[in-house]
Amino acid sequence: MKIRGTMVLELTDENTGEVERMEETNMVTNAVNHILGLNLMGIFYAASGEYDSHLIWNSYLLPICPNMIGGILLFSSALEEDAENIYVGSGNLPVAYASNDVNATADTARGSLNLTESKALDNGYKFVWKFTPSQGNGTITAVALTSALGGACAYGSSVDDSSTFLELKKTDIGDLGDETKADLFRAVEIDFENNLMYSFGYDTSSVIIKKMRLPVFTIGLNERLDDSTCTLLEEKVIPCSTFKFYGSYTPYGDFIDGRDGYWYGFSNQQNSSGNATMLWIKISKEDYSFTEGSWTLSNAHLPAVGSFKNDSYPCRTIRGVIRGRYLYLPAYENTGIYKINLGNQADVTLIEFGFTSAMKPLGGSGSCECYLLLIGDLIIGWDFQVTADDVVVQTAGTERLTNQATPLFQYKEFLTGWNGSYGNEYHISYLLTPYLATINNLSSAVVKTADKTMKITYTLTEE
Repeated sequence: MKIRGTMVLELTDENTGEVERMEETNMVTNAVNHILGLNLMGIFYAASGEYDSHLIWNSYLLPICPNMIGGILLFSSALEEDAENIYVGSGNLPVAYASNDVNATADTARGSLNLTESKALDNGYKFVWKFTPSQGNGTITAVALTSALGGACAYGSSVDDSSTFLELKKTDIGDLGDETKADLFRAVEIDFENNLMYSFGYDTSSVIIKKMRLPVFTIGLNERLDDSTCTLLEEKVIPCSTFKFYGSYTPYGDFIDGRDGYWYGFSNQQNSSGNATMLWIKISKEDYSFTEGSWTLSNAHLPAVGSFKNDSYPCRTIRGVIRGRYLYLPAYENTGIYKINLGNQADVTLIEFGFTSAMKPLGGSGSCECYLLLIGDLIIGWDFQVTADDVVVQTAGTERLTNQATPLFQYKEFLTGWNGSYGNEYHISYLLTPYLATINNLSSAVVKTADKTMKITYTLTEE
């Protein structure tokens, strides 16, 4: 089935009545095809357990219009016209957006769907969105259709940040053995294309790396679609002379995928004043060679980068992420985030928020807590985002996940990881909702100002 999209954008000056009108056609990306055609790790199968939760497709994703395609995103810079371009870098976050309903919030970036004019057609769907003089102001260079949830607040606004992640499947893994659950909760990287997962632990004076097979796109003759099929392929023990996890009852430290051909381990104890001491290890993904050392970070006030212990249930805390050869870690005072150069301990910058963050874990408080996520190149915290240019965006602050224990590992529109709290453990997958279903670069940019209304009529038809 081939889809054709036509968009008419009209800006009307409230003072003079003058109308600026442009008509454009779009290209369609592979976003919807991915959702309908990919089924990594069997997330769309009710195969794991009687009490697992699964997404009800009708109303959330189907009909495609106005659900899987039911929102709109407006950008200040052009979008690369590529069918695989389904997410935009954080340097070009939407300046405006709208969903498949009327905006009843105070979010001035969000417009409303005209429920009277919007309707299903015999061979498609007609969307009509309207933005009042106070809504959606800024330079508009490109437009994209997205999901209804993605159009509600994109990656989050000062009013709402609750619809970015749509839960697809939640599988109870409580029956697995303690060591198996600990390996899953210590996950640092998933290689989706090669059906591999890497899990990191620290014991006494060694880092233990476990390379495990995880059925993502292939399933063996004796495998099941649950986490009991996460089988050990290789175990590597790296003896350390400098690196260790601080602490005794609670070992303080974490391992992070550097996305640069290396994994990194860090350990520190929180300090509210003075200098911070951080132990580190850098491990090659190619041959497991490593270097290690200790940093003294001048006048850096840090919480512990993370922690892990496994008593009667696994407990993990994550506070740091790595982006572009820098470790990002919130300030102890919750008023900013530190940017620490992985290759130069003297290069430490405090990026001020301009407000005091509530600094809650994204999945709520419990025995597992995740305070920062890296989605693409966007750092997401409880009530803030940090773009690739280190611009801080304040958001509402909402519990979006469920006791997240690992990073959210991304494959196209899909995110997956493990979570749990006080003996209730799960494998959970999400849909990242603000994807680009279409791409429509305007022939010339337009500027929406506070003395203009904007109407966008977007018609999709099947050919």
